[in-house]
Parts: sequence; structure tokens; C-alpha cells
Amino acid sequence: MRELLFLRHAKSSWDDAVLDDIDRPLSGRGRRDAPRMGAMIAGRGWIPDHAIVSPARRTRQTWELVRPSLGNVVTHHDETIYEAAPEAILASIRAAPTDTRRLIVVGHNPGLEGLSAILASDRSDHAGLAALRKKFPTGALARFIVDADWRNLAGGGARLTDFVKPRDL
Repeated sequence: MRELLFLRHAKSSWDDAVLDDIDRPLSGRGRRDAPRMGAMIAGRGWIPDHAIVSPARRTRQTWELVRPSLGNVVTHHDETIYEAAPEAILASIRAAPTDTRRLIVVGHNPGLEGLSAILASDRSDHAGLAALRKKFPTGALARFIVDADWRNLAGGGARLTDFVKPRDL
């Protein structure tokens, strides 16, 4: 059994209108929410052994604030998941090291939300899936149980067990 965590970057700032999208930093709320999500992940024992992180400033900052609660997690910054379609994110997951038991992807919407909907099997938590389909807000985390190897992960191949938003904490 493997676990897959999707963490959408925390709330970003739109204060500087001249910044390119990839360079937008976290807002004050994002800087407050990210460490709380990290503590929640650690508190529930969902500590990943590998992370795939978008190179955007807001995703890197989110990961930098989450990671201290999780210890030493091998981190790979993957340009292909920046604002990517679900298929590109899935390709990155399929390329994860085979010995990875719990993988976290720190990325963006609509890609994470779309891939969550594709992967979620009919055995998923119905309330969590309904909330996720309604909105995957900034800073939220979706947790899936995966029975297949990463390279064989496909639509309907994961069971959503938890969907946690920063305001739930």
C-alpha cells in the first residue's frame, strides 16, 4: 500500500502586479496556514518520504514552511507540474522512485483538483470527495491510498480518505 498526498500551495499574494505568475510569493495568511498544515500532516503520521514540488515561488515557500514539521524528506522540484494539466502531474507521479511509500505533490489548481477527481475510486470518502469537487482551496490537502505501483497509477486507482482545509484546523 502506498499513500499519495496532494497539497495545494498556500494563499499567495497579488500585491505586486508586475511579478510574473511563477514569482508570486505567499501572502500573510499563506505564511500562517502552511506551518499549521505541516503540523497537522506530522500529527496524523502522514510523513512523506519523497516530495514533488512545483518550482513556483509560492509552492516552494509553502514547502519550506511545511517541511520543518516533517523532518528530512527527499525533495524534487519538477518544472513539468507548474500550472500543469492532470496528465502531466500524473506522469511525474508515475516517475517517482519505486521505493517511495508516501509521496507528497505540492502544486497548483486546476491540475491537483482535476487529477484528484480522475484518481478517486468509488471507494473514496464521499463527503471528502464532494468537498474536494466543490473547491480545492489554497493550502488544502487531499490524502489517497494507492494499491498499485506509482508507474501503474491510473484513473480510479486511488481511494480518497481525507480532505483537510486550513480553516478546518
